Amino acid sequence: MSAAAAPVVTWLYVPGDRPDRFPKAMAAGADAVILDLEDAVLAGAKPDARANVARFLAERADRAAEDTGRPAPQVHVRINAPRGRHGARDLEILSAVPAPDAVRVPKVDSPDDVDAVTAHVGAGTPVHCLLESAVGVENAAAIAAHPRVGALALGEADLGAALGLRGDGAYGWLRSRVVLAAAAAGLPAPAMAAYVDVADGEGLLASCRAGRDLGMFGRTAIHPRQIPVIRRAFTPSGGDVARAREIVAAVHGRAADGAGAIALPDGRFIDAPIVASALRTLALADQLGRDAR
Repeated sequence: MSAAAAPVVTWLYVPGDRPDRFPKAMAAGADAVILDLEDAVLAGAKPDARANVARFLAERADRAAEDTGRPAPQVHVRINAPRGRHGARDLEILSAVPAPDAVRVPKVDSPDDVDAVTAHVGAGTPVHCLLESAVGVENAAAIAAHPRVGALALGEADLGAALGLRGDGAYGWLRSRVVLAAAAAGLPAPAMAAYVDVADGEGLLASCRAGRDLGMFGRTAIHPRQIPVIRRAFTPSGGDVARAREIVAAVHGRAADGAGAIALPDGRFIDAPIVASALRTLALADQLGRDAR
């Protein structure tokens, strides 16, 4: 896995009305920083937040990344719901400044909501869709198939409130539904929603591992202290790496192209998809291990 293809494991939210926190967020160690114009910003502060984000994007286009020993994080912008008054104004501002690396869009219910964004955002900017309603989840496959969509995620706070869900385990089926929709459309595995209790590191770790086991990858954070916990959860374990190496060694010099299965010494059979998964595990372990050094 090359540096250019390094996986995004952590996204850190920072309120758009707190420009003093922008440099701190960029230096916090996240793979991407999300400048937030939505939930983290009160209605009366949204005009200032837009101006702050526009200024940051304009300055970023001409500013060399600081030498922190790792690549500068991506910069995403979360706008307000695209069909609302605040979202429309957010899109007007974004259309007039250098584009962020992605636009994060809340409350997406259909592909039409994606069209409302792409009318204002350049073709090179992917749209990351947050599904926060029953309708959005039901339309996940159609939304994922939109050519401008770069990722899906659940907005679990709003979705949980709407459906009366309680406890992290209640989201299992919904998470699986979005994982399948993303995979069917050829999108990356969905990242997990933010874990709101920033003091509960063990709970965050357990929740991340549960999401990982359902096929999710990475997570948004609302505090820098959550970043190392998230990276730990999604870094392959020593056992994962050992199994992956065993699989790759077993097919070394042989074709694993789907024409047949290969037996491991312990009696397990492997085929091409399992080999591909093992190679991804080794590449991910190598990349994340390099980042930690």
